[in-house]
Parts: sequence; structure tokens; C-alpha cells
Amino acid sequence: MSTRSAYFAEELVAALQIADEGHVPPRGMKSSWAGALGQPQFMPSSFIGYAADGDGDERADIWRSEADTIASIGSYLQRHGWVAGRDWGFEVKVPLSVSCTLEGPDQGRPISSWIDLGITRVSGRPFPDHERPGEGFLLMPAGRLGPAFIVTPNFYVLKDYNMSDLYALFVGHVGDRIQFGVGDFTTSWKKVDTFYRSDIAAMQRSLEMKGHDVGGADGLPGFKTRRSIGRWQEAAGLSAICFPEAELKTQLVQ
Repeated sequence: MSTRSAYFAEELVAALQIADEGHVPPRGMKSSWAGALGQPQFMPSSFIGYAADGDGDERADIWRSEADTIASIGSYLQRHGWVAGRDWGFEVKVPLSVSCTLEGPDQGRPISSWIDLGITRVSGRPFPDHERPGEGFLLMPAGRLGPAFIVTPNFYVLKDYNMSDLYALFVGHVGDRIQFGVGDFTTSWKKVDTFYRSDIAAMQRSLEMKGHDVGGADGLPGFKTRRSIGRWQEAAGLSAICFPEAELKTQLVQ
């Protein structure tokens, strides 16, 4: 890993420390190819910082102990700011009068304000009273081509664990299915055009040249790219979709 040698050197030292402390027999200390350990897939430095003893045996065995695994994940989330008593988010209906360009963790507002704009839960139930004054954020991972959500700061704590929007979204949803017995998301994921990352990067560079902040031309349609697409579409008098499309590539990349 020559391009990240300093990082992985530190992780190696942390792994040696874990082995020295005897949390697991040497042959049981297994990892992914990149070094992520055990059931929570902690990097060694995360183990040092957050692993916890959940079964009272004075070890943090995230390979064989379910109690230690759950305690360690809980420790990680708590230390990263998980707010007890708040949900992670809610699937919602976003009327066309609400622009998809309002998405993003830097455009939060009280959930009551999203309600005032006409956003409702797909279930038809009201937002819980205790959630209404709290900050919420619009999340549209496929723009207008998929389900939409109002998420809370807890959603971004899940993203500290794994930076993928969809990872955090599905972890939250699995929790709801376990706790509340809910089914699939109500809104379907529509078919989207297939792109190489280089195609999306070309669109991102074009948007940057037009003054948009896409978060870097990395070929990944993150929230900054999605809303930049929507802002360009609105400025051009088009319906904002906020997601890459083949026609958009033709319009943007000359």
C-alpha cells in the first residue's frame, strides 16, 4: 500500500498491540484483505479506540463474541455522536414544489420546516412529536429516480461507520424491520442509465467549469454532484432530476 504507507504502518502497529493484549487467540485474529477485523470490520486503530467487553470476560473478542461485537459497535456509534431517543430517518414523499437541490447535510432545518414545505411520510403517519423540532436533512440518493428520506444527525453517525449513503440507509432500514416489522421501501428504485466512473467524472468537471461545487471529480454521484446537476437543470429551464442521465451527459460534455 505504498500510496498510504504511513496509514497502514500505524494500523500494523495497532494490530500488533491487539495481538499482544490477547483479546483473541492468534489464529483467530482474522481480517479482510485490507485489514478490517472481526464482525464489526473495525480497522485495528478503531478496535483500540472503540472495542468493548460486552460479556464481562475482560476481553473484547469481536471475532467470536456476539456480546462484545454489539457492545463495540454501540461504543463506536455513541462516541461518534449518536443521539439517544432520535430515529435515523423516515421515508418521505417530496412534492415537485420542493426542489431536489435542497438535499445535503449542510442544508438542514427543523423537521417541522420540511413538513411546512409539504413533505410527508410515505406511511401516512405524522412525524413523531419529539422529532419535529429536531434538525432533519433531505436525502435523495437517486434524485427523483428513487425513494426520498428525511434523515436525522444519527444517519450521519452511521456514515461515520461507512461513508456510503446506501450502506447507512440500509442499516437504518434493517433496524426498522427488526424493531417495527416494516416492509420494503414504498417508493421503487427506477431504472437509471449505466455509466462508467469516467463518464460521471466528465460531467462533474463540466459542472465545475460552470461554477458548481460537485465535491471533486471522482466519478461518484454524491449529494454535491446530485444537487449540482439539479441546479444546472433548473437554471436551464429543465425539470430537476438531480441524478446523472445519458441525455445530461450529451448536454454537459461537448
